[in-house]
Amino acid sequence: FDPLGLSAGKSDEIMMLYREAELKHGRVAMAACLGWYITAAGVHPAFNSSLSSDPLEAAKQLPTVGWLQFVLGCGAIEWLAQQIKDRPGYVPGDILGASYWVDDSDEGWVDYQNKEINNGRLAMLAFMGILYQDLAFGNYGDQIFRN
Repeated sequence: FDPLGLSAGKSDEIMMLYREAELKHGRVAMAACLGWYITAAGVHPAFNSSLSSDPLEAAKQLPTVGWLQFVLGCGAIEWLAQQIKDRPGYVPGDILGASYWVDDSDEGWVDYQNKEINNGRLAMLAFMGILYQDLAFGNYGDQIFRN
């Protein structure tokens, strides 16, 4: 699906890079949507639940050590992903190595991959809407659907 023709004339390597980025951004967006509503529900596993329930306010209130943990954790995951990408036979987005056990001839596996791509695309759009709702109107969590 490429209505804007962004893949026209691109090499296989570039298309694999695009697929890798789409999968990674989709996975992060799915986690972000879940994390947004968990935070909005008032669940803060760290810092004695003293942070705001508004996720944007909670991000501002997060101590420097919390941001340091976040950045180092993301950096460690990115470093590990780069090391895994250097393996022979790497398939874009396959960080856990499932392509060694299942290939694209398995209809169930292909269906699962399509679901992941589509859910990731939806989550990217959904998170943009969630973020805009909070930035523009100050509504977050279950307040989004209140009048």
